[in-house]
Amino acid sequence: MKFLDEAKVYVRSGNGGAGAVSFRREKFIEFGGPDGGDGGRGGDVWVECVDGLNTLIDYRYQQHFKARVGGHGMGRNRTGARGSDVVLKVPVGTQVFDEDEETLIADLTEVGQRELIARGGNGGFGNLHFTSSTNRAPRRANPGLPGEERWIWLKLKLIADAGLVGLPNAGKSTFLAATTAAKPKIADYPFTTLHPGLGVVRVSGREFVLADIPGLIEGAHEGHGLGDRFLGHVERCRVLLHLVEATGEHAGKAYKIVRGEIEAYGAGLEDKPEIVALSKVDAVDPETLKKQRDRLKRAAGKAPLLVSGVSGEGVQEVLHALLHIIDAARADEGGENAAQDRT
Repeated sequence: MKFLDEAKVYVRSGNGGAGAVSFRREKFIEFGGPDGGDGGRGGDVWVECVDGLNTLIDYRYQQHFKARVGGHGMGRNRTGARGSDVVLKVPVGTQVFDEDEETLIADLTEVGQRELIARGGNGGFGNLHFTSSTNRAPRRANPGLPGEERWIWLKLKLIADAGLVGLPNAGKSTFLAATTAAKPKIADYPFTTLHPGLGVVRVSGREFVLADIPGLIEGAHEGHGLGDRFLGHVERCRVLLHLVEATGEHAGKAYKIVRGEIEAYGAGLEDKPEIVALSKVDAVDPETLKKQRDRLKRAAGKAPLLVSGVSGEGVQEVLHALLHIIDAARADEGGENAAQDRT
């Protein structure tokens, strides 16, 4: 299945049905009076968060969604049928923006969550509604109200507990494959990862979700390389795991490049807890390892962890460090939710 995290779609709710002008015409009933029914309400357009989806690929092949119009009113005081709704099914973590891509309409973070995007028009009144003491046989009815139409953007931001960041070829996909059941593409050239990936990590009888995004290069916030659009997928993470390869030219400079792109991106990503790790430590000699570790320590302001996704060295230490921060964040969120429930 192809991965698509953005889609622009057109939605239109249904028009309301027109009211009817009708009079009772029955044998032996004189002065039957008006009996025109109301028009039916037009269908609504909803966005619903469902389980089992992890991409917006369905909206590449269909971009227009229109709800049904309401039925017209009829004689004998019969109301028109309500127009059927249209439901756009999206994965967890989808945000709905207006056409300007800045106005947030809905943020769907839980399965079953539904948001109304376009409300159907009300049906018009039939002539029965216009009966009065001075007008016993009105010959007028209201047309139905028009529905709403708009262009919207669907943007998917994966929901994960921890996010992997780093330069291309930093060993992110290897680490994801070594710690989860995910099977990302792994090769010895940059930009092997073209789309974000998710995996479930199991450590000490606990579980958390780990997200891997394509590598960043200098100038990514200006659109260089794959750009920084995928950083949105780690916005919701509780902690970042920043991998810097020991086989690179200068670990300190590599760290600063990625941190610079994260700070240029903004959205609070630069303030998230960060664990720094030197990867591919099994591929260098002890002298080079010490030199790269010292460089990274000076750049990051703290001693990095040493890890190798191939040999497994340091993997458990990194996972426990991630789990410690995730547990603390979950506890804080639980306390905030409990306080809100009391108020």
